[in-house]
Amino acid sequence: MPDAAALTVQALPLLGCDFSSSPSKRKTIVNARGSLQGAVLRLERLDRFDSLAKWSDDLSQTHWFGGFDLPFGLPRALLNKLGWPLEWAACMDFYASLQRSAIRDAFAAFCDARPPGSKFAHRATDGPAGSSPSMKWVNPPVAYMLHAGVPLLRSVQAHFPGLQPARLDAQRVALEAYPGLLAREILGARSYKSDTPAKQTPERLIARKDLLHALELGQTRLQLRLRLSHAQRDALAQDASGDALDAVLCMVQAAWGQQRYAAGDALCGLPPDLDPLEGWILSA
Repeated sequence: MPDAAALTVQALPLLGCDFSSSPSKRKTIVNARGSLQGAVLRLERLDRFDSLAKWSDDLSQTHWFGGFDLPFGLPRALLNKLGWPLEWAACMDFYASLQRSAIRDAFAAFCDARPPGSKFAHRATDGPAGSSPSMKWVNPPVAYMLHAGVPLLRSVQAHFPGLQPARLDAQRVALEAYPGLLAREILGARSYKSDTPAKQTPERLIARKDLLHALELGQTRLQLRLRLSHAQRDALAQDASGDALDAVLCMVQAAWGQQRYAAGDALCGLPPDLDPLEGWILSA
């Protein structure tokens, strides 16, 4: 039998986060909150935050098991070249101490010294996940997302499986998620979202509806069925930016990780040989 602390982690409410490093009233951070019973994942609510301070304060007020759409680590090859710390906590402390301009200059210099076609360093997880390199500072600025998000998650005492020693008493568990990984499994190359009004087409609306339909039927390799109210389904479909839907996709990935934890896997489904400096994207 698992001990009481382990059972507590298994029962933590689920959270999925579509993150922004510079949230505003126009482009908010979205948290999806839910709960898992068996293979059925119920969406309970969506919360939006127009500042990092409001988001962090909300995280500090509750307990959760969360999937967050931001990178948790940098490529080892990049850190070796720059001479930055090669232990995760020390690396994150150093990275948080830098200004964004210093990050941009260091990463740009690294890229400038490399041949065309291999400018960026990649983490081992980028290939299987199909994700952008975590050192990118534009389109999307995931390097700044790491810089903004990870220190705040650490400040609320989140536990990072695979990057820190196992903690059975954790009341906040943070896992790196990537909604594009799950969306591509269902839609292939079809696009389902855009922040540009001119690109918010009927075809993308149909793709969002198809994505939701597949999630509700459990038609992914994660084998979880999403339960939505009619109002929730309509709201997710009508959000042409896809931010709310991305938060839900992250919550689905978090639920899969929580299932793995409940089955006795302290890494929540992350590979046992993952690089503890770079981290890994959940379910990749």
